[in-house]
Parts: sequence; C-alpha cells; structure tokens
Amino acid sequence: MIAAASQALRDRLLQWAERRLPALTRWRAAEPLPIALHPRRIYVLPTGFGLMFGAMLVTMLLGALNFNNNAALMLTFLLAGAVVLSMGRGVRMIDGVRLVALRVEPVHAGSPATVELQFEESTGAPKRQLELSYGARQAIFDLADGAARVAIVIPTERRGLQPIGRMTLACEYPFGLFRAWSVLHPDVRLLVYPRPEAKAPPLPRGGGATGSSKASPIGEDWHALREYRHGDPRRLVAWRASARAERLLVREFATPRENRVELTWAATEGLSHEQRIARLARWVIDASHAGATFALHLPGETLGPDRGPDHRHRCLRALALMP
Repeated sequence: MIAAASQALRDRLLQWAERRLPALTRWRAAEPLPIALHPRRIYVLPTGFGLMFGAMLVTMLLGALNFNNNAALMLTFLLAGAVVLSMGRGVRMIDGVRLVALRVEPVHAGSPATVELQFEESTGAPKRQLELSYGARQAIFDLADGAARVAIVIPTERRGLQPIGRMTLACEYPFGLFRAWSVLHPDVRLLVYPRPEAKAPPLPRGGGATGSSKASPIGEDWHALREYRHGDPRRLVAWRASARAERLLVREFATPRENRVELTWAATEGLSHEQRIARLARWVIDASHAGATFALHLPGETLGPDRGPDHRHRCLRALALMP
C-alpha cells in the first residue's frame, strides 16, 4: 500500500512538473524508434543511501576540521572524490544506449502482454546494471556485448490500440549513491483483442455446412465398396473383394465436406454492444480452433470466408477496432 501511494505521488509530481517544465521531464511526448539517450536527457539525483553517505562525509569533515586531523581530512576528501566520480560513472552507463526495436504480440483484454525491447549501445563501452522500469515492474540487464533483449510485462484492460506508455531506464552503478535515469516513451501501440465471452452458444452454421462427408471416387479416407460402373478407373477396382463376391467392386473414398460457418452481427441481436463483440470474438476463436472456414459479417465490413491464423487475426483485429 505504501509503495502504491508513493508511486501515485510520484506520478502526480511528474505531471505537475510536465506542465511547468515540459522540456525537462519529457512526460507527454511519444518518440519514434530508435530512441537514443544522451547526457542532455539524463537526470541524476542522490539515492537514500547517497544522502546518508553525504551526511556522513559532512560529519567527518566537521570532525576533522575541529580536531585539525590531516589524515581524517584526506580520507574525507578521497571519499568525496569517489562520490563525484561515481556520479559521472552512472551517467556514462546510460549515455549512448539506444532503444532500436520493440515487439509485442496482440493479446486479449485482461491478459498481460509481454513486450520485447532491443537495446544497443553506441559508445563501445559495456553497460552494467541497467534497470528498466514500467510502473512497479522492473527488469535488470547488462549491455556487455553491445546489444541486449529485455522482456517486460504490461497489463491490458480494454480492447483496441493501447499505447505502450512511458518506461524509465535507470542506473545506480557503481556504488548506489546516485540514480541516473531517463524516460523512454516509444510511439508504439499494442493491439488488444476483445475479451471473448466465457460461455457462448454453439457456432452458427451457414452456407450449406454440414460437417459430414460425401462419397467420391478420389478422396482422403476409404469409405466403402460399390458395384463397378462404366468409366470407373481400373486402379480403383478391389480385385480380391471382387473375386470373393464374383463381381467387380470398386473402392470408394470419402471426402469431408467443407465445414462452413457464418458469423453475423445480426446473430447477436439482444445483447449490448460490448457483449456482441465478446460473443463474436468467442465464435471466431472456436471456429478457428475447429479448423472451419468461416466468414465474419460486421456492419459495413465482411471478412472471409477463409481459415487459418491470419484470418483469425484479421477478424479479431476488426472486432478490437470497432467503435
């Protein structure tokens, strides 16, 4: 609860700062990829540990001056110099980092989406202990070989195109005395499919679909034997069965009939707008899993008939983007 309250307070402070100093916080503007970080957009503040360490150095300085202790003064200034160098070192850990690619697969509303980000560095120096934060979620990684892929999970709530939002790349290397950070706001949006209805009626069928099979001289599965008819290919004659029956018999195969499904907006009459979309989303998923050929009829748009993952994606995308 305390962490959530502190995060809410931080967000309000950043929003206030954006209204006053938009160039400093970069809180609103989304940027196209690639996003390159440089010193002018990297900010540094002492951590809690750094403040305590600074108070200790001030105490050491006052004590050394009070007792005129040169050794204590030298130790104090050596530690202070290390503190200043660590601040610059932390900034250099972020300087030159580039977000070059971002990949995320569509998910259904309510399901978490995994965002894969690809980082590169352009300075030639390895980057250590980089921390990517998205709300309360964090991922720590290194850029030791010049490139790294980082995965972070973001929540989804509503269907449609959802902005990825703002992320923070920070570093407290090497001593944790200072926190250097920069805000990343990629101009990328995630496609969120509608949340499918939990329990939907069976698939409506149309277009002459039966789901059964019909007999054919050439098909996939053996069906039965029948009397020879003039014109039947000789390769289909069942010679052993014909010898036993003392008449010519021909092998007949069964070809499954096309499992055709028609999904129409009118079939969801009586439901609310979002419930109609949820039911059609469930039917699209069920029809795709059944391997059926299906068409989706929406107001002003018809998709299909077709089948396969690409057709399912087109149908779910059309439902996600409905007004």
